[in-house]
Amino acid sequence: MQIEELYRIYRTFPHVSTDTRQIGQDSIFFALKGVNFNGNAFADQAIAVGAKYVIIDEPAYKKGENYILVDDVLTTLQELAKFHRLQLHIPFIGVTGTNGKTTTKELLYAVLSQKYKTYATQGNLNNHIGVPLTLLAIDDSYEMAIVEMGANHIGEIAFLCGIAQPTHGLITNVGKAHLEGFGSFEGVKKAKGELYDYLQSHKGILFLQRNNQHLSEMADARKIEQTITYGLSESNDVFGRLIDADPYLSIAWQTQDDQRGFEARTNLTGSYNLENFLAAITVGLHFGIDPIEIKQGIESYVPKNNRSQITKTKRNTVIADFYNANASSMSAALDNMSALSVPHKVVILGDMFELGDESYEEHCKVVLKAKSLALDRLIFVGEEFYKHKDEHAEFYESTESAREAVASISDSFVLLKASRGMAFEKLLTTL
Repeated sequence: MQIEELYRIYRTFPHVSTDTRQIGQDSIFFALKGVNFNGNAFADQAIAVGAKYVIIDEPAYKKGENYILVDDVLTTLQELAKFHRLQLHIPFIGVTGTNGKTTTKELLYAVLSQKYKTYATQGNLNNHIGVPLTLLAIDDSYEMAIVEMGANHIGEIAFLCGIAQPTHGLITNVGKAHLEGFGSFEGVKKAKGELYDYLQSHKGILFLQRNNQHLSEMADARKIEQTITYGLSESNDVFGRLIDADPYLSIAWQTQDDQRGFEARTNLTGSYNLENFLAAITVGLHFGIDPIEIKQGIESYVPKNNRSQITKTKRNTVIADFYNANASSMSAALDNMSALSVPHKVVILGDMFELGDESYEEHCKVVLKAKSLALDRLIFVGEEFYKHKDEHAEFYESTESAREAVASISDSFVLLKASRGMAFEKLLTTL
């Protein structure tokens, strides 16, 4: 079946699913394959629970006209999303980066939705499957789209840009994450820079954190004509400063064109989030949103999904920041914790994943940095941190083995930071 013909079916039945547990009535089910499952085997179930059509790639599962056989289900999903994107004549803002891309995406949504009907990537649907699903959820009623793009190998951002075709874009930062896939920090820069490559070749608009040396060098090398800058120095188009971060951020900003200053009190902790706020402010101003509305959007945003999220338990106050972790985000979280003027600071850090050959060294750096700060209690959790065990901190090989020690913590301000696979939500419930 040609993509144009499948697209006509999609326009009639625009709800798309890859999970039989989330199928809506008269939807299209794409029978994707994974390492441990074959979506083709669920085609009958999809029809039974309401799917109008199922897209399959194994002839043995075809049982009628509403079973559409294609060469490859995943490729078909991606091609359908790309074809749909061509029909959508609205701004598409691509967001990637080592740290902060999801928070920035959500802040962009909070600001842009003050004026426009905006669609933003849901959850972490930011990969070769998630981006197509994101695009296919955008209908003609939307005026703005924000697409988060993640990667752990060179070439992935370029591939996702080919599908999402961003008209605008920004990279939050570049740091040491997914080194196992990227090979090195230079590999990270090359991979994330693929968004800049796309904007440069398609005459897109770049929002650049000019005070970030790596991003500035990457952008300057590509000579992107339409660049709007933000950052801490007054030479930027939009510049801002931190008023307070103890523990919630209060920020101030102004622009080259408007000497009025504006301030906002936020619901986010972590001084490192200032750059994410400035990105959202800059994008909002570019699209003509009034500064007062931008302030309202920023102040209304409440973090979730354990990203820089302050949670009050019965016994403690916890910064839940364990959706993801890498060397640079660990360092920033420790700096923020050190700067807080709160009593009895406890830091609980879990292993950082996908660091490849640099894992031992990067975990060692985190341990040394944490020990150098004025913190009341240090707990390291996971096999990688356990390799650096000594008598100057507490070390546990697994999240489960740390629970008893964590249960003893009370009347403290606690940082929980780890890669998602460490399942630190178990420690949050213990605290």
